[in-house]
Amino acid sequence: MPYVTEIMIIILSYLLGAIPFALIIGKLGYRVDVREHGSGNLGTTNTFRVLGKKAGILVLLGDMGKGLVAALLPLLFGSEMSLLLAGIPAVIGHSYPVFAKFKGGKSVATSGGVLLAAFPWFFFVVVGTFIVTLLTSRMVSLSSMAAAVVGLVTATTYSIVTKDWLPLIVIVPLALFIIIKHRTNWQRIRAGKEPKVPLFQHKPKS
Repeated sequence: MPYVTEIMIIILSYLLGAIPFALIIGKLGYRVDVREHGSGNLGTTNTFRVLGKKAGILVLLGDMGKGLVAALLPLLFGSEMSLLLAGIPAVIGHSYPVFAKFKGGKSVATSGGVLLAAFPWFFFVVVGTFIVTLLTSRMVSLSSMAAAVVGLVTATTYSIVTKDWLPLIVIVPLALFIIIKHRTNWQRIRAGKEPKVPLFQHKPKS
């Protein structure tokens, strides 16, 4: 059967992406279903808000890691499939996980893992944008959207200059997907109601 390896990679990539680390860590470590608190999303941001830094970091590493592993599946199976294409099902799996009634997160961390495997330099551009925006705005949602916009512009420019159209075909829709998933956050930002994260907490002087 032709393309059986590629079909297997797509299925495994989706299943990896569908692993709900926020749900697993919340229930096993804290006996809390994060879907019942905060924004209700199974993602890093909501985990930070509901369960704190330790749980948030674990979910961040898990969500990013599954995107990274999914994108590297072609190397594991000796396929010539693009690492970027191999990681896309994981992104879809994170947002629409079969293991959590198809209600997941917004795929920012998982997308980052895919980029880290396929285009490391691109990953650092996007992460740099995220960090700078977070330090200035203290809003994770705005930082995610800013990173997606920079990713969109960078991918478009890269494809035009190099004539390599795969980043344009894959990354631009991915960036638009992330932006669309954050549309309710944008509405709250405009209304001045988007919660901010405390980046640095200082103990009051006694």
